[in-house]
Amino acid sequence: MQLHTTSGRWRLGLALSLMTVFLWGVLPVALSVTLQKLDVYTVIWFRFFVSFWVLGAYLAARKQLPSPAKLRLIPLSLLGVAVVGLALNYVFFMLGLSLTTPGNAQVLIQLAAVLMGLGGLVIFKERYTLRQWLGLSVLSLGFVLFFNEQLRSLVTAQGKYLLGSGALVLGSLTWAFYALAQKQLLQKLPSASVMLIIYGSCAFLFMPFATPARLFLLSPLQWGMLIFAALNTVCAYGAFAEALEHWEASRVSAVLALTPIVTLISVSLVAFWVPGLLPVERITILAVLGAVFVVAGSMTIALGKSR
Repeated sequence: MQLHTTSGRWRLGLALSLMTVFLWGVLPVALSVTLQKLDVYTVIWFRFFVSFWVLGAYLAARKQLPSPAKLRLIPLSLLGVAVVGLALNYVFFMLGLSLTTPGNAQVLIQLAAVLMGLGGLVIFKERYTLRQWLGLSVLSLGFVLFFNEQLRSLVTAQGKYLLGSGALVLGSLTWAFYALAQKQLLQKLPSASVMLIIYGSCAFLFMPFATPARLFLLSPLQWGMLIFAALNTVCAYGAFAEALEHWEASRVSAVLALTPIVTLISVSLVAFWVPGLLPVERITILAVLGAVFVVAGSMTIALGKSR
């Protein structure tokens, strides 16, 4: 099987990766507000449902909807891996979040980007230079420092906490499978067409578990956050898929490692502007040092030259 190769436009790939980081980083704020009234399955279904119709309308207006002939070229097994991988990632992440803490969830879900990067090295034959391997070491040390309290809790955990942590690890693994399958699907269709099929398939999968009637119970603020979360899905995953078109998966994954830092900053800002809406994550001096290491390591991997 011929493997996908990038376009070589690394600056565009970097910009799209940073856009993905920002959108995924602020998303938990909107989800936290929305989940005060809705169950997780209805939120997931609504995001995929809206994303499918918004992206479909956009492609139809530009006359870029995939034709039946092109759809027949897609390997169903590979598409199945992408759809099931992304759907399971959503389920495992929500389960892990409910059984542990937001901080612990942020630690373990970052395995997804690491696994995607390693998969890019193995499957797509991407290569790191010595400088980039050193950057990976700095990034890993940064995460240990940044999340030292959560890691300490994980080591001493029992019962539900370990079950939730296991779910988060599985969520990371399934997301990595999705991301690598998504990259290979770019051999057959443009990124927007691939995402349209994935959105529609995931919306169909979650439909039996959703309760749309609960949408009428939302306040204007919760409606606004839900719509933002849905549009965020379109833009963030669209940018991520397009980034894989132009840049190596191992480089994209390094930039995605910045996401939890954006999340904690956005949560702190919201807690400052709207006290009581969200709990504040306490950041120590050690965590700040870890954040510096994460940024430095991520940029070293992302901007280093390939061999």
